[in-house]
Amino acid sequence: MLPARVKSAMGWPERPADAAVRRTNLRRIGRLFVPYRRRLAVLWGLIVVGAALGVVPAFLLKSALAAILRHDSQTLAIAAGAILGVTAIDGVLGVGQTLLSNQIGQRVMHDLRAAVFRHLQRLSLAFFTRTRGGEVQSRINNDIGGIQNVVTETATSIAASATTLIAAVVAMFILSWELTLFALALIPVAVALTKRVGWERRKVATRTQETLADLSSLVQESLSVSGVLLGKTMGRTSELADRFERDSLKLADLQVRQRMAGKWVMASIQTSMAAMPIAVYWFGGSAAGGHISVPLLVAFTTLQMRVFWTANSLLGVGLDIQTSLALFDRIFEYLDQPVDISERPGAREQVTSGADVAVEGVWFRYGEGPWVLEDVSFFVPAGTTTALVGETGSGKTTLGYLVARLYEAERGNVRVGGVDVRDLSFEALAGLVGVVSQEAYLFHASVRENLVFAKPDATEEEVVAAAEAARIHHVIAALPDGYGTVVGERGYRFSGGEKQRIAIARTILRDPPILVLDEATSSLDTETERLVQEALDSLSEGRTTIAIAHRLSTVRDADQIVVLDRGRVVERGRHEELRALGGRYSTLVSRDAETELLGVE
Repeated sequence: MLPARVKSAMGWPERPADAAVRRTNLRRIGRLFVPYRRRLAVLWGLIVVGAALGVVPAFLLKSALAAILRHDSQTLAIAAGAILGVTAIDGVLGVGQTLLSNQIGQRVMHDLRAAVFRHLQRLSLAFFTRTRGGEVQSRINNDIGGIQNVVTETATSIAASATTLIAAVVAMFILSWELTLFALALIPVAVALTKRVGWERRKVATRTQETLADLSSLVQESLSVSGVLLGKTMGRTSELADRFERDSLKLADLQVRQRMAGKWVMASIQTSMAAMPIAVYWFGGSAAGGHISVPLLVAFTTLQMRVFWTANSLLGVGLDIQTSLALFDRIFEYLDQPVDISERPGAREQVTSGADVAVEGVWFRYGEGPWVLEDVSFFVPAGTTTALVGETGSGKTTLGYLVARLYEAERGNVRVGGVDVRDLSFEALAGLVGVVSQEAYLFHASVRENLVFAKPDATEEEVVAAAEAARIHHVIAALPDGYGTVVGERGYRFSGGEKQRIAIARTILRDPPILVLDEATSSLDTETERLVQEALDSLSEGRTTIAIAHRLSTVRDADQIVVLDRGRVVERGRHEELRALGGRYSTLVSRDAETELLGVE
């Protein structure tokens, strides 16, 4: 079955289930404003007073016109002065309304952005491995940014316009109920037509945001350092530019369609509304029996125009809301992403019985796919090193990430210091287990900022000591700006080996008792590999280490080697023992002896 949003984009009518979701989302939008109900109450008070003052000039105008006909200059002067005074007060109230509505709206925008970002931070690594980075950015920047006007202005506009409309209609009935019934005959037709226009705009808005997300992903992927490098070396820069132009043109066409949807209908409604005062003059002057005075007609048409332009504003706001509902749907879709790895209530903040690691009967798979790990068990005593070896895809990296609870076992347990990792708080586990992954990620910031990300309160001496232990201090110190040097996008200011050593220094600074080392040394030259290995040896000293091994040199001296084959443990022991067995480990070593590779995952 097609998703509801795809059906909507194709022009299919909404099902009852879709309408129920829409009502639920409308309630959720309303709840966004609940924390600011006091300010909303003040804003509502200003709106009510402003709406009441807004109809007063029409009555004053009637009085002024009657005074002109009677040649009563004193009454005329009082009426004119009163009109000016009321207008000035209404302007001041309008400034107050604008200030309050923007304060409330921007707070709501902040809450929504923060909620989406915080929720994304709670999602597991699996979500980000299956989601494009540009898509995530588009939801935060484009979708939330697209509702800014609606949140900051539209809610106030609805309240102000509705209150003004009610006040003006009441005033019209006070002046003449006959003229009022005649003048309001067009409103229901306009509302019905506007609802249809809004439905059309919502369809186009959904497709527009999806195209915008595709464009954001293309920009992020192709204009990153890696993307530019790949495009140039593969000779595909022109093709990428052509693809961007096609998507950009599609986006431009959709945005034109979005803005033009229903324009002819709205133009017809506005023209009809503008012509209504003439019809009222005719009705009041002839059809109503001629008993309606000229001052009353002028005052009434003044109120009538206020009603019509206010109604037109409400119809326009309604269209904006219909468009923004598609954006809210996309935002709530992210907020509704299930958190598959959550912190248990009362989670422990520390482990007191040591830093050993126990993997007990662990089974794991990605989604509903085949098992990646099947009944894996082994024990890593505190202060020892265990190497995980095996072919590509045997589950080595996945197993390491399970220890850090970046993924969660579907069956079995992973224990640290005798405590199930699921019973530890995220902060406690992050303090216990440090991960040095294959890709050494650095923020586009200074070297110092990248290092102290692990320990914000670290002293300069601690930073330098960590860099020295990672064999990278001499490289950093030789730079013109030293530790203040900006590393560039994804750390491209440094070589692969230098980035790896900076990442190692960052982990040393954090000082976790347990390490998961997913070594990225297979592509490094001999000298760089030696420096990185020295840094890893310094990092591992005295710690419980799980090394996901890519080279024979990293496993020879391990206290224990665990051999994985298709997600199962097939051998376990020291290097010499496993070689003597002549089994899977021996085959791997013999086959890859020339390059010393044990499989890169």
